[in-house]
Order: sequence, then structure tokens, then C-alpha cells
Amino acid sequence: MDPRLTLARPDLADIALEGIVAAERYDAPKALQVTAPTAALRKAPAADAEQWNQLLFGERFAVLDVKDGFAWGQAARDGYVGWVAQADLGPLGEPATHQVASLRTYAFSEPNIKSRPQGLYSLGALVTVEAREGRFAKGAGAGWFVEAHLAPIGLASAIDPAEVALGFLGAPYQWGGRESLGLDCSGLVQQALGAVGKAVPRDTDMQFSFFQPIEEAERRRGDLVFWKGHVAVLLDRDTIVHANAHHMAVAVEPLAEAITRIDAAGVGQPTGWRRP
Repeated sequence: MDPRLTLARPDLADIALEGIVAAERYDAPKALQVTAPTAALRKAPAADAEQWNQLLFGERFAVLDVKDGFAWGQAARDGYVGWVAQADLGPLGEPATHQVASLRTYAFSEPNIKSRPQGLYSLGALVTVEAREGRFAKGAGAGWFVEAHLAPIGLASAIDPAEVALGFLGAPYQWGGRESLGLDCSGLVQQALGAVGKAVPRDTDMQFSFFQPIEEAERRRGDLVFWKGHVAVLLDRDTIVHANAHHMAVAVEPLAEAITRIDAAGVGQPTGWRRP
């Protein structure tokens, strides 16, 4: 079983895995949710540990263990397992009614754009609207959003994942990131497809196995090209947009130039083409 997606260690495992994986003890995880605009999911219970993934406001996290101010558990969005700071988590509230539909947006302390911003929330963050006043909607635990920046749950906020990916142009590269202020290649794919209502795995190898294979000659806008450890979104047959460590940003690049550059760096040729 993939350890990235399995809530189990030699000493402790999810009770749902009893009889499936070996552990000294089994317990039931406690469902919490993210109360910060973003929360890092880390390799170890330390603030400087490697970030494996990133959770957004309102997303659920099932906690099985706590250590040194960090909670060990599993993200509901994509099943990823790791450590999240306890300060970024809180009790479950009412189910989300909306999601952030713009690339990023502020929540304000009052239903007034001149009031104090209380946080910057990224595309896909989950919001429970509990009040409305004029053009504003109050998100529980967040503040007042301009409601035009929200979309009801179940209604995709976009129709073209390539256009969503392009909207992140210039965002800094951030390993493990999913937020509008910084993300990695597979995070960009996950966010772009999430905006059109498609839930997809987190890492490049997972995405490569998940999506429908196509031939290179079939490629079109919105398809994905994969290398070992990297993925990009096609804007057309000859142009890609991707979050990458060469530019250290989300960048648009001619496909042929990217293939040549990535091959010269020792990664090799594309490993395949996929259609979401």
C-alpha cells in the first residue's frame, strides 16, 4: 500500500485498516478542518520539515496522533498522509456551501472593502456562508468575502482547466504547494482540474497512472505531458504552462524548447501523454 495514502505506521494505524496492515495499535481518527488560509502538510512534526502537500481553508483532515504541536493524519481532499500544525486545525463546522472561485481573495473583518483584511484565501478553499449583506457573504471562521469571488459547492467555477492553469502565471514555485501564492507542477494540475469539478491525485506519478493515456499525435489543449517527476498542461499542441524549478515560477514555454531543456538537464524525454 502506498505510504503516502495509507494512515498507518508500525506503532499506529487507522482502525479501518485493522486486518489489512500490521500495527501495534489501531484507533479511530478524529475529523478536524483547516482553519488557516493554508496549512502545510509535512514529512515530520517540525516547522522546518519538508512540505509534502498543502491544505486549504475548510478542507478536512482526519487526525490519528499528536506530537510536539503537530497532528498526524490524512487529508480528505486527496488522501495524503502527513503532519499538520495543530494551530492550523479546528473542530468541524457546518458543511461548506461555497468554494473560492477566484485565484485569490481577501476575507474582511466587516462587509466593507475598507475594513481590515483577515486572510488571503486561494482558489478552491471551502467556505460556509452564514450571512449576507449587500455584495458580501460571511464565511464562518474567516470573515466577509465579496460573494462574486465564491461559487456554490457542486457548481464548477471554471470550464477550461488550461485557462485556470494560465491564471497562475508568475506564481512562485513552491514544493508541495497548492495555493495561489506558490505551488508545484502537480499542485497546479490538481488546482486547475479541481476548478472544473474534477478530483485528482496529488503527485505526478499518481496523476500519470490516474489519467487516460493518449498518443502524442492526439494531444490538444488541456491535455497533460509527463516527464519523470514533472507534469505540464498543454495550452495548445505546441505550448505548455507549468510550475517548474527552472523558472522558479509558473511559466508558459514552447513544448519543443521544454523537451530539449529538460532532456539536457538529465531528466529525459516525456514519459507519456494523458487526457484528464
